[in-house]
Amino acid sequence: MKIAIAQLNPTIGDLPGNAQQILEAAKQAAAEGARLLLTPELSLCGYPPRDLLLNPSFVAAMGVTLQQLAQDLPPNLAVLVGTVEENLKAHITGGKSLFNSIALLEEGQVKQVFHKRLLPTYDVFDERRYFEPGLQANYFTLDNIDIGVTICEDLWNDEEFWGKRSYTVNPIADLAIIGVDLIVNLSASPYSVGKQQFREVMLRHSAVRFQQPMIYANQVGGNDDLIFDGCSFAMNRQGEIISRASGFTTDLVVVEFDETQQDLKSATVASPFASEDDEIWQALVLGVRDYARKCRFSKVVLGLSGGIDSSLVAAIAVAALGKENVLGILMPSPYSSEHSISDALALSENLGIKAQILPIANLMQSFDRSLADMFAGTEFGIAEENLQSRIRGNLLMAIANKFGYLLLSTGNKSEMAVGYCTLYGDMNGGLAVISDVPKTRVYSLCHYLNRDREIIPQNVLNKAPSAELKPGQVDQDSLPPYEILDDILQRLIHNHQSADQVVAAGHDPVIVDRVIQMVARAEFKRRQAPPGLKITDRAFGTGWRMPIASNWFALKNAYPAKASPTPTLK
Repeated sequence: MKIAIAQLNPTIGDLPGNAQQILEAAKQAAAEGARLLLTPELSLCGYPPRDLLLNPSFVAAMGVTLQQLAQDLPPNLAVLVGTVEENLKAHITGGKSLFNSIALLEEGQVKQVFHKRLLPTYDVFDERRYFEPGLQANYFTLDNIDIGVTICEDLWNDEEFWGKRSYTVNPIADLAIIGVDLIVNLSASPYSVGKQQFREVMLRHSAVRFQQPMIYANQVGGNDDLIFDGCSFAMNRQGEIISRASGFTTDLVVVEFDETQQDLKSATVASPFASEDDEIWQALVLGVRDYARKCRFSKVVLGLSGGIDSSLVAAIAVAALGKENVLGILMPSPYSSEHSISDALALSENLGIKAQILPIANLMQSFDRSLADMFAGTEFGIAEENLQSRIRGNLLMAIANKFGYLLLSTGNKSEMAVGYCTLYGDMNGGLAVISDVPKTRVYSLCHYLNRDREIIPQNVLNKAPSAELKPGQVDQDSLPPYEILDDILQRLIHNHQSADQVVAAGHDPVIVDRVIQMVARAEFKRRQAPPGLKITDRAFGTGWRMPIASNWFALKNAYPAKASPTPTLK
């Protein structure tokens, strides 16, 4: 039996468009002799649909679209389609009104429907808000082959692999007990750095443990802050990858199940990513391209400071949308260095984009005059520095509004973490492209871009980072060196280490305490930031749910390292 994997890029809520994608993949699969086509989790509506699921008309329309799709599919092809189904017993059991489901379409009908059993409620996932878990193992028989069906999270609960169980059941083990011939997993698994390697190791463990050939079909594309890398693959009983789809692009691959050997035969295997920088670059380019396309923007604008962050964002934008669709705006102030202009112009020439210079000195003077009486007797400080950023932000927003461009903000994760950014200034924008990219990784990505020829001007890479909001300013006037800052942030944000643990790793306790305070104080800024593309397992986006008004970080140093849960504070 030939089985096709359709690695699709749905647009959330576009039921007719998504159905057409499935139909076109089905026609291609049928032309290649496939008997079964796999599509990703919620392929009909796109993942994650979030509160669209609370709209009864949306759910009803999905059902109508599913029935029509079943009638339109090629004959002699069975198709697994990700959809939702109503929980008709919800009013009796008190459960959720929907299931996250996979429908088996064949011969013009919905033959069977299978429900997701494990519903994640961590990081960016909130499926318990909408769905009731399925209670039984899912499988169907096609041409005398028993095929087990699992949906995304159903794969992620092997107690031998994890050393624990996060849920009471293991759907893979249940299917092995039943004795199915093959297990498929239909996923919408968001990207983070190194996740594909982890998926393959995890799936290999299950394939070998249960002696089950397994096929993993994953969604691809960008939906809001989430990026889906695809990288669908198939594994034989020995845990060997016999097929892999390309990353960060739609694809259709066909594998063959040998009934005699009861195993999958070798097929096309796409190469893995060359490096972490390679995969991050591809993820960011796809994220920008899809965010613009799915929000119906064709052109973008961004501020070019001559710094490394805006240089990287401009390069990403060009790769995503084409140089003719990217506009760079240079807005020098009296504090801007000569090289900030020349470096920005060199970058625009390297990328082939249009650049416009809008000096802001006169605007700064106007603001100074307007605020002269109010600020009389005070010293020049943060308020005056931030006015420059806010003037630039206003100009960029005006250009975006006037011409219908998407404004890209250029702040990195290190800055977002500690609040080294200006509300209503450099934080303005419709998409924060590198807000999950630490400063040290920004440099790494730029060196990766320059591996064959100079794209990012060498002076941009060599000079000390600076916001240039006052004479002679550099970032390290306000922040620790980025190598130190990023390591502290990695330990605090990603590894959930305590201050004592970070200090024990070799960091200055004064710096650690200062960074912790900065992260806490900047929460109100992050709450007002544009959506940012997620590339790590702990991004400042959907999965970051910190309170703004909180005293924990301010009070924590009053607690001894091994204090009781409720110490008495003096």
